[in-house]
Amino acid sequence: MSARMKRKVGAGNVAVVEPSKTHYYQPLWTLVGGGAKQLATSARPTGSIMPKGVEWIQSRVAALDPDKNCVWLENDIKISYKYLIIALGISLHYEKIKGLPEGFHHPKIGSNYSVHTVEKTWKALQDFKEGNAIFTFPNTPVKCAGAPQKIMYLSEAYWRKTGKRSKANIMFNTSLGVIFGVKKYADALLEIIKERNIAVNYKRNLVEVRADKQEAVFENLDKPGVTEVHQYEMLHVTPPMGPPDVLINSPVSDEIGWVDVDKETLQHKRYPNVFGIGDCTNLPTSKTAAAVAAQSGVLDKTISLVMKNQLPTKKYDGYTSCPLVTGYNKVILAEFDYAAQPLETFPIDQSKERVTMYHMKADMMPFLYWNALLKGYWGGPAPLRKLMHLGLK
Repeated sequence: MSARMKRKVGAGNVAVVEPSKTHYYQPLWTLVGGGAKQLATSARPTGSIMPKGVEWIQSRVAALDPDKNCVWLENDIKISYKYLIIALGISLHYEKIKGLPEGFHHPKIGSNYSVHTVEKTWKALQDFKEGNAIFTFPNTPVKCAGAPQKIMYLSEAYWRKTGKRSKANIMFNTSLGVIFGVKKYADALLEIIKERNIAVNYKRNLVEVRADKQEAVFENLDKPGVTEVHQYEMLHVTPPMGPPDVLINSPVSDEIGWVDVDKETLQHKRYPNVFGIGDCTNLPTSKTAAAVAAQSGVLDKTISLVMKNQLPTKKYDGYTSCPLVTGYNKVILAEFDYAAQPLETFPIDQSKERVTMYHMKADMMPFLYWNALLKGYWGGPAPLRKLMHLGLK
């Protein structure tokens, strides 16, 4: 968004508050955890991706004061703004699971969601001998809801390749009541699960890890307070997630702590010069990089009109995408809208596993991310979708 704003108002009028020295393309971590990519390929120095001339304020936001059009940083530094875009992402809460994060010091346990634990997933996968391999999905919103399953399919494929599959009892313990929120893709995934002899336990939420004993404790959400203990030889943890602390009880947030924006324009519901994008918002769609791409194009148009004192007209339809990695060369490309209806780009059945979609996920999307999205030139696949469907007509 800073690259887009630079082109609108000039670099000298744009500032980015971002504490991190390193920026990661996190969708690649699925493949890092599965041993298909190196962690280093997902990282770049933050300074190298900042638009030239834009001021990079390397600090954390401590508070937002939209009534006074200012942001407070650490050390009581105040910055005033005319327009504010909130893109704070989502916070990981391993500590909400008893025994974590300290349990990660033990072997056999990993998590693709953190730079500190993603390589531990690959190590646990390689060291697997025999027993239960458990993959979890928490009882909170998460970023990339397909990722907890993707590593499971990669693990299954890896053990098949290395002759260990018959010794692995693969379990997917999910707090949800369905495997995926869009029926078309859920049906395809359930077929794969059946074919590959994977056990799915619904309404099971990970509440404790006893890493010294290799035990995972799950609450049965249909029977609150009732727990069950599983031994594991490998455990992949998807942590509970929530809004960043600075957004909880903030004037810009809803009662839960997500930035309260109009779901079509991304303009704040109460503060017309404030906007939100990505995982930190209460947009009722999946929290993915693809959703951010589509939102960025809409938000660009929204801000342009607001700056001219006009009403926003471009509408975000909730488009999001989840490339469901089902093997080392297979992907089901799920694309859908607010109504959880397929919103597909290509004139093919995208619920089928395809090698081409794997290469798109592993090779084309990282290239697009670094060279188009971050530079403000990629607003999602909507133009491509129109082109494809015009071609069909």
